[in-house]
Amino acid sequence: MRTARLLALLLAVITCVAGTPVASAAPAVRYTNPIAERRADPHIFRHTDGFYYLTATVPEYDRIVLRRAATIQGLATAQETVIWRKHTSGEMAAHIWAPEIHFINGKWYVYFAAGRSDDVWRIRMYVLESSSANPVTGSWTERGRITTPWDTFSLDASTFVHNGVRYLTWAQQEPGIATNSNVYLARMGANPWTITGTVTRLTVPTLAWETRGFKVAEGPAVLQRNGKVFLTYSASATDANYCLGMLTASAAADLLNPASWTKSPDPVFASNTATGQYGPGHNSFTTDGASDVLVYHDRNYRDISGDPLNDPNRRTRVQKVYYRSDGTPDFGIPVPDGPTPVRLKAYNATSFVRHWEYRARLDTDVSPLADSQFKVITGLAGSGTVSLESTNFPGYYLRHRNNELWVERTDSSTLFRNDASFTQRAGLAASSAVSFESLNFPGTYVRNNGGLLFLQAVTDAQGRADATFTLE
Repeated sequence: MRTARLLALLLAVITCVAGTPVASAAPAVRYTNPIAERRADPHIFRHTDGFYYLTATVPEYDRIVLRRAATIQGLATAQETVIWRKHTSGEMAAHIWAPEIHFINGKWYVYFAAGRSDDVWRIRMYVLESSSANPVTGSWTERGRITTPWDTFSLDASTFVHNGVRYLTWAQQEPGIATNSNVYLARMGANPWTITGTVTRLTVPTLAWETRGFKVAEGPAVLQRNGKVFLTYSASATDANYCLGMLTASAAADLLNPASWTKSPDPVFASNTATGQYGPGHNSFTTDGASDVLVYHDRNYRDISGDPLNDPNRRTRVQKVYYRSDGTPDFGIPVPDGPTPVRLKAYNATSFVRHWEYRARLDTDVSPLADSQFKVITGLAGSGTVSLESTNFPGYYLRHRNNELWVERTDSSTLFRNDASFTQRAGLAASSAVSFESLNFPGTYVRNNGGLLFLQAVTDAQGRADATFTLE
């Protein structure tokens, strides 16, 4: 084991020197979670008008709400407007679930699921339409139900365009298959509330992590990047077992051919005890213009009394999507509440600061991703400084010891607080980047040396580059 780790370190150093390309870095995102309390199944849409629109399931399951803000963080405090309420009887009178907002052919559309007053579990998919420029203040028209080949439990409609073709993807219970729901795909017809042609069953929940509590595949969401189409979906019961799976297809493939898609063998996003986040799921994707952003809900506690659907405390959260060198997304783990973490990319190497057996070093294609994520907080030694807290080991901080950088749990001593506090400065090699100067050893900086991190003085151009990092 020790030999393997030494070989891994050697390979990391060689890779840094050789400059093997990895997925290009994008600027760090700075958000504070949660974005919205008691808002599940969140969908954030970034429109060409410069605004973000957030809609989500409310715990009363009786209405559709919408927020509008110039930034993703701004949605947290944006005024919320009710744009539609459930019917008093008949169709669309119960279980108003999972609204999504889209802009199609110059009009706004909201897809949602609803039950009947005389059968609340007769869930079907419906569509609202608005021609108003601002959907928050505009009027809405009911366009009716989305018809599929089976008149069965169906929900979570979402739409996307690929190679000029608009598709609808959704979850449904198919006759003859003993599951709660599977994920399907079809082309959209002449309008955004009809489908046409072949309906393709993309995935059926069969794996252990897809069938905990219930056999569920629902909440599909599509991300198109790096020559591939990624479709995430939510699996299992809506408690702490809830998680995300992912299907992957080539952008050149026929998306309506089930053989074009490959299922990830394990969840790509799941509960994390260390960060205190449970049941992450029913996601969507948005962008801040430079980075892709994962939008999802979870709870900050594991144990639920009674039916999880009656627990109101799912919260809307966001975090950055990272990419591996092969172009596939790495969602990491649900990050702790509060400020979202960052990664420190070496200025002069295609590698990132990470902890490995608690030693700080540089590495490429870090796995698990959270080993290379740090929350930048007010310094443990006080204002004017910063400390870097580990994402997957909350309470552990990057600190120097014997001029080496380690990730260690705080003992609350003055020495530790000082060792783990730094002055964040403009990058010594580039003002657009950052450098970290020691608080208790002024003039020394966090610096890469041979693939490991040390606290050292900087005296030349090489040292300035070694002590400079890009936040991403």
